Amino acid sequence: MKTTVELPDDLVMEAKRYAARYGLTLRAVIENGIRSTLRAEKGMHVPFRLRDASVGGSGLQPEFRDETWPTMRQAAYGGRRD
Repeated sequence: MKTTVELPDDLVMEAKRYAARYGLTLRAVIENGIRSTLRAEKGMHVPFRLRDASVGGSGLQPEFRDETWPTMRQAAYGGRRD
């Protein structure tokens, strides 16, 4: 659908610079802005998802499997203080 919208000159210039910097069209920048505003209004934010940074392995070393956190912390940090 085509429509006409009147925008401030400085906003259009900034949007054109943004579009050029990221290889987008002015239409794409405007469309993304409208979609972003509508999503925010609906509370449809994309939830943060922490990437899986596990390294494999088989868990704790056998000597620490039934130990408490203070014992493991002592082994990791030795006599150093916080």
